[in-house]
Amino acid sequence: MRQIINFTLFSLLIILFLNGCQLNNETTNEDIFQYKGSYVGDNSAVGNLAYQLPNGEFLDSFELKTTEEPYGIILNYKSIEAEDLLKTYKETAVYNATFIFALVQNADWITFNFGEKAYKITRENLQNWYGKELSEFTSEDAIRELIQEYLQDDHKVNQLFG
Repeated sequence: MRQIINFTLFSLLIILFLNGCQLNNETTNEDIFQYKGSYVGDNSAVGNLAYQLPNGEFLDSFELKTTEEPYGIILNYKSIEAEDLLKTYKETAVYNATFIFALVQNADWITFNFGEKAYKITRENLQNWYGKELSEFTSEDAIRELIQEYLQDDHKVNQLFG
């Protein structure tokens, strides 16, 4: 009888463990638009969003500036390895700022610190650059298409960073 109880408990433990692993995989693959409507003050939402964006694996830390308006985010990156670092930095900044401004409703500016190089992008400047209201986007694919269209033109990218 004792062996049957031990076997049942062990089997239950294995099932719970496997079920927990499955739930973890589902949450890591969730749509990035789950963060739409979040606020700069939501540390968890902004952090999870930033780590899911391109070069998120190089994100060292982030700061949320919420004591006075305009509200902002500072993203500090570790060394990114790439052939053309400046181009990679600019593309990362454009891509990540576009998604953050589309999803975090009260973010007004973002500073990207890439070690020796820093870029600050404001919501107003980025929306003027695109000629579109970023908060109106409802799908990840539509944002990606917009970003790719604008990143193809190096001259246009350089205009944003003036």
